[in-house]
Amino acid sequence: MNELTIGPLHSSPVIHRHPSNPILAPKDVPYGPAMVFNAGVTKFQGKYVMVFRNDYGDADKHTILPHNTTNLGVAFSDDGVKWEVKDTTCWTWNDEEVIRVYDPRLTVIEDKCYMCFAVDTKHGLRGGIAVTEDFERFEVLSLSLPDNRNMVLFPGRIAGHYVRLERPFPVYSRGGIDRFDMWMSDSPDLRYWGNSQLLLAVEQVPFANDKVGPGAPPIKTEKGWLTTFHAVDIDRSRGKNGWEDTWKKRYTAGIMLLDSDNPSRIIGLAKCPLLAPEAAYEIDGGFRNHVIFPGGMILEDSGEVKIYYGAADTVECLATAYVDDLVRLCLEEG
Repeated sequence: MNELTIGPLHSSPVIHRHPSNPILAPKDVPYGPAMVFNAGVTKFQGKYVMVFRNDYGDADKHTILPHNTTNLGVAFSDDGVKWEVKDTTCWTWNDEEVIRVYDPRLTVIEDKCYMCFAVDTKHGLRGGIAVTEDFERFEVLSLSLPDNRNMVLFPGRIAGHYVRLERPFPVYSRGGIDRFDMWMSDSPDLRYWGNSQLLLAVEQVPFANDKVGPGAPPIKTEKGWLTTFHAVDIDRSRGKNGWEDTWKKRYTAGIMLLDSDNPSRIIGLAKCPLLAPEAAYEIDGGFRNHVIFPGGMILEDSGEVKIYYGAADTVECLATAYVDDLVRLCLEEG
């Protein structure tokens, strides 16, 4: 398949990177990972909570250890900017079938904290949902069939059902091409999922030519569900762009607004990225440069929205905007 090459991309003027970025880097984690990124962030029991992904290796030599060393860490904060990292990891899953757990996403529903996650297994990549009360023990409620990942939960029932966004990997049925879209499923109990339907396709996003999928769990606004997504474009001419010999993809963050009562209906979608890789910690020196991946979004009482994102697959960052500006962006452009 011939991809249409996408040129330079820029962040929306309504969003601002926090001056403390990166807000979490490998040097801040006491047990020595080489990369910390793709975190889930929420408010729970009066604290900001971040569960983040740890990958290990030698950053100076640009080498990484095998995937079975990946695990999750946890940090807490009073302001969502300065973080206190727990001195031990919170979840490692590596057994006769599961290779690693990674890419957490946090959602509070009815005073419980649920975590979507991905697991690599010896028989395919699966997405899961777990519940925790202390971020030390995780009860796994469901695991998908291969291949599905990037799952996020809406923070409450809609029409009596739980709803999640997800990104399946239908390589064989798509003719072997790397082209993946965002889907939606629902469940009566967070364990059994169905009624799956396509929500957002690659061709609907002007700044994607490779894949689109969920970002942070959606937040409820007066106008609908404000929803971030990741969008990927690929350019075969890109060369060495990180630690690997070649890295030809660029990840950006997009934003859209879904109907409050029927989230399968897109009310508005910004036609340009909300965040595109531009800052030094997003485009240089990382494991995979030119990568932004939103994983947490918090609406404050003031109307400020905190958006947490992984940068260059190496550090965790924060950007802020106001909810009215984000909604307007979706409606005016969409």
